[in-house]
Amino acid sequence: MATHTGTRMAARTNVQKASMVVGAVFLLVGVLGFVPGITGNYDQLAFAGHHSEALLLGLFQVSALHNIVHLLFGAAGIALARTAAGARSFLLYGGIIYLVLFIYGLVIPQDSDGNFVPLNSFDNILHLLLGIGMVALALILTKGHKARA
Repeated sequence: MATHTGTRMAARTNVQKASMVVGAVFLLVGVLGFVPGITGNYDQLAFAGHHSEALLLGLFQVSALHNIVHLLFGAAGIALARTAAGARSFLLYGGIIYLVLFIYGLVIPQDSDGNFVPLNSFDNILHLLLGIGMVALALILTKGHKARA
């Protein structure tokens, strides 16, 4: 372990690096969801619900709640990246959450009160890819490694 001015700096594992990158991307997406121009129809951004017509990058339906969830998810990814076990848990369970969101998005009608986040077809595809990608990162980057705190 390397030391730097009396503080211990352990080298980060690949799973920790992945958790930090994924967390940083979620933070960025959460911030961009509040930026007019990057988020189209910004004047129609609702706090929650399918009535929010704001579109991040002109594709992904967002609301203030959706953006806040991205910010919290990003902060969790960065915070949990402090340990390999935390990073693995973030990627694995976060990926599972996104797979559940994908299924949820397929099952609920987009114009129903159940679509409170809100989600559209582009969100559903992205959630599937995120879920698969995050679970894959958790499993591949920790394969053969004993989990440590």
